Amino acid sequence: MAYQEGESLESWLNKATHPTNRQEDWEYIIGFCDQINKELEGPQIAVTLLVHKIHSPQEWEALQALTALEACMKNCGRRFHKEVGKYRFLNELIKVVSPKYMGDSTPEKVKLKIVEMLYSWTVAFPNETKISEAYQTLKSQGLVSRDPELPLDRTLIPSPPTRPKHPVFDNEDMGKLLAELLRSKNQEDLQEANRLIKNMVKEVRTVPMVPIKTVTLDFGLLIQ
Repeated sequence: MAYQEGESLESWLNKATHPTNRQEDWEYIIGFCDQINKELEGPQIAVTLLVHKIHSPQEWEALQALTALEACMKNCGRRFHKEVGKYRFLNELIKVVSPKYMGDSTPEKVKLKIVEMLYSWTVAFPNETKISEAYQTLKSQGLVSRDPELPLDRTLIPSPPTRPKHPVFDNEDMGKLLAELLRSKNQEDLQEANRLIKNMVKEVRTVPMVPIKTVTLDFGLLIQ
C-alpha cells in the first residue's frame, strides 16, 4: 500500500474496514491511528466514525472496526482514551450488546468482541472509571455472565506508560507539521500555523485549571 498525503480520517477508516478486505489490513489501520495523532480533533472525529462502522449490519465490517478501535487504544494515547471513556461513546457499544437496542440483530462474534474489549480496558485503563462502570452495568443486567478469558492478542494490551506530557506537545508529527507550515511562504499555510499555535496555547492554559468533576457534560449510561 502506498501512503497518500492528505488522506482524511474517514478515508483511512473506510479502507481499513472495507467489507471486501480478505483480512485485516494493518497498513490502513495504522495509517488511521497515525492520522488521529496528527489532528488536534482527531480522537473526537475518529470515535464518531468508528461508531458508524461498529453499528454496521455487516459482521466483517463491524469486526474490522473493532480491531481498528483496539489499535487506536494502543497507539493513540490519552486523548483517545478520554474519548472512549465517555458515556456517549460507551453507550454506542452498549447498544450493540443490549437486546433493548441492537443486541438481538447483532452477530455473536461482534457482541463477544465488544465484551472482551470492555473487560480488557477495565484492566488496562483503571483510571477510566466510566469504562468499568459500563462493563459492570452489562454484568448487572445479565448480559455478561462471567469475565471473558482474553485471547493472547497484543492489541488488547496497551503500550507501557510513558512520562506524562501535554497531549498537544507530545506528538512528533504535529511538531513536524507546524515547522513545515512556518517555513512556508504561502499566506494560507502561515494562517494555519497561527491557528495551531493558538489552539496549543489555549489547551496549555485551560487544561490544568479545569476541575475533574466539572470537565464534562457527558450523559449517563443507557441501562442502569
